[in-house]
Amino acid sequence: MAQQQTVAFLGLGGMGRGMAANALRAGLPTVVWNRTPRSAEALSDLGAQVAGSAAEAAGRAAIAVTMVTDIDAVTAIVVDQGALAALPPGAIWAQMSTIGVAGTERLAALVRRERPDVVFVDAPVAGSRGPAEAGKLSIYASGPTEARDRVAPLFDALGQRTLWVGPAGQGSRLKLVNNILLAFLAEGVAESVAMAQAVGIGTETVLTALVGNPIVAPWAEAKLHRMARDDYSPEFTLSLALKDLLLALDAVDPAEFTVAGCLAAQWRRAVDRGFGGDDLTVIARAMTPGPA
Repeated sequence: MAQQQTVAFLGLGGMGRGMAANALRAGLPTVVWNRTPRSAEALSDLGAQVAGSAAEAAGRAAIAVTMVTDIDAVTAIVVDQGALAALPPGAIWAQMSTIGVAGTERLAALVRRERPDVVFVDAPVAGSRGPAEAGKLSIYASGPTEARDRVAPLFDALGQRTLWVGPAGQGSRLKLVNNILLAFLAEGVAESVAMAQAVGIGTETVLTALVGNPIVAPWAEAKLHRMARDDYSPEFTLSLALKDLLLALDAVDPAEFTVAGCLAAQWRRAVDRGFGGDDLTVIARAMTPGPA
């Protein structure tokens, strides 16, 4: 029965498009909507139903997924475009965008006030475009226990694991922890390469020295390989990484997280210089006068 629930994907950017494709490959009835129709229409070959509006897509759904850039984009879909109002009674809204603690609390309050008959599940993901396309995301889910079985077939299609961590809002808190670690891993890789450039060591030599080193995580090793090819095409853009880092700092006393604050300031300067659309490891290039 659960596998027959129709899923609506509202937002088909770099992450949402791959996630919707995996839902379709898993055999889940799927309706899609995107602000620009081309992304939605491209999924019709996989069997997606293409809705003409966010409200139309939500109205067909037992489970609606929002996966967009930030809280403003989520609010535009569910409020301005009427998706929340259109959800059938008893539907689940799986909010999978990274919007931080305050944004998640705002949406949970909206559901309690406007649609108490809708089940709100807070389920941000760890992973970038590649894992989203491969169905290898980690899902940090939180919400009512009774929602778990209903969303399990969908989450199994989207991720390699789902971790349930309590009431709605806890998933977004855990994602902040993930964000901080990711930020420092990325900065460590980038600064190592930039340091090598500064002291006259080539990136290929750095790669040879660090690949297989127990201190280098597989994610960092993959980044080093790309950087050795001077490849900063976006897997996860610097501007989005900065957004996530600022969400983490917004949830705590920034005076207690001064290093993260310095990192955010550095990334903001790089974004202002035009590096925001590149992969977050482009900090290595931003720190050096020539290619990393």
